Amino acid sequence: MPDSTPGGSRTHKPYRGSAVEVSFDGARCRHAAECLRGLPAVFDLSRRPWILPDAADPDDVVRVVARCPTGALRTRPITSTSETPVTPTEVNARPGGPVLLRGDLHVTAPGVDERETRAAVCSCGSTANVPYCDGSGTCADWPHPRPKDPGPGAPTS
Repeated sequence: MPDSTPGGSRTHKPYRGSAVEVSFDGARCRHAAECLRGLPAVFDLSRRPWILPDAADPDDVVRVVARCPTGALRTRPITSTSETPVTPTEVNARPGGPVLLRGDLHVTAPGVDERETRAAVCSCGSTANVPYCDGSGTCADWPHPRPKDPGPGAPTS
């Protein structure tokens, strides 16, 4: 679902292709890497620009962007299909992580009034990016948990 905020989100950077535009919000990205694994020809951190929407079929771009759990990536169709919200809305509380939402969402908070299909909202209240999780609180290890510290005196390998 495209950003319906008047004037668009001020943190979304657009990457325009001939059939679909992909926008990226670095403040919401938690590096789940669904995009990198899903379409490496489109999403490649080693090049600039790192997003090339025309490097794959537009419907595949929409499908892979829809896998982004935080909503940091969005698509705006120019000539292709848009992302369809999940019905009924899904709420997934991740242990030690954010609350993941999928569906036809209307997210509001101070300074935020956006239509979304995906969002990772803060579950601990420590975020500086209200209402979205920024990894500054109890979910700092989500989606990539760090190895547990065995503690002092534990044998090392």
